[in-house]
Amino acid sequence: MRTLNKEDIEDLAVGAAILGTGGGGDPYLGKLTAIQALEEGHAINVVGVSEVPDDALIIPSAGMGTPTVIIEKIPRGTEIINAFKALSDYLGREVYATMPIEAGGLNSTFPLAVGAKMGIPIVDADGMGRAFPELQMTTFHIHGVPVTPMALADERDNTVLLKTCDNFWAEWIARDITVRFGGAAWIALYPMTGKELKKASIPGTLGLAQRLGAAIREARENGESPIEALLEASDGFEVFKGKIIDVERRTTGGFARGQTEIEGIDDYRGQTLTVQFQNENLVAIVGGTVSACVPDLITILDLETAIPITTEAVKYGYRCIVIGISCSEKWRSARALEVAGPRYFGYDIEYRPISKLREETG
Repeated sequence: MRTLNKEDIEDLAVGAAILGTGGGGDPYLGKLTAIQALEEGHAINVVGVSEVPDDALIIPSAGMGTPTVIIEKIPRGTEIINAFKALSDYLGREVYATMPIEAGGLNSTFPLAVGAKMGIPIVDADGMGRAFPELQMTTFHIHGVPVTPMALADERDNTVLLKTCDNFWAEWIARDITVRFGGAAWIALYPMTGKELKKASIPGTLGLAQRLGAAIREARENGESPIEALLEASDGFEVFKGKIIDVERRTTGGFARGQTEIEGIDDYRGQTLTVQFQNENLVAIVGGTVSACVPDLITILDLETAIPITTEAVKYGYRCIVIGISCSEKWRSARALEVAGPRYFGYDIEYRPISKLREETG
């Protein structure tokens, strides 16, 4: 077990936003929530997957909805606690720990506050290794863990307990509830045992996020390139460099959907990159050629600072660099690609690992 301090949280929030591929919620909001828990005197304790007893109960906690709504309708902080308590009370068992469902700026840091305020540790793992827009897009689902029973809560103290026949129905019904809540809900879901956790999770994602954020911070402190430091720490790839010239973004069906157009500079002058997103960046295309696609990670960063730019924050004129990071091997099976590959999102694209795409394009 390790205990996080303020600097750890600052680093983790930056790294989680990188892994969040443009989604996962506002990293600044999530960071403030976790730091507030520290200032209130709570300890934030993180445990490794191997430390969790096989018979322990784990309940992940998260935010659900449209990122553009969440930054306009800032949570009180009690919503996610209400959801977590409702589900734990329903299950009638002592909860050993919570954890993130995904890697994302807000969804990696909000569970820190939940664990701190509930007096339980946070597991250093998640169910995506990145962020995805739908509840069933997890390695938990791939390994047969049900989303429900789950609980949803909002800022008006509405709380809903949900039990569905399968994980796709959980996504559809929970999404409708989230829309009724005003576009944002705070959820507790995927209750599982420690044994299931060890089989189904992607371990070490909080630690990875913290290392990525620390690499950027230390490079800036030492007058070195934060972009180069990040690429080395993440084993990532430079995909494109340029200036944002157009953003199309709309909120529909409980998601932020759209695309970002980036005009190339330096080695990419004369080219245009299109990044299409559904809460998260899904596919990057240059001149009709796919440069990267889900489930691999596509992240847009400020060109000078390497700070990630989320899909709700991309704006005309930003100078940026787009990087790609290989996904967990758990996402490369046929079953996993059926759930979160490019064809699921409607793209007529056969998934190929970003490492192979980069070899072909140089």
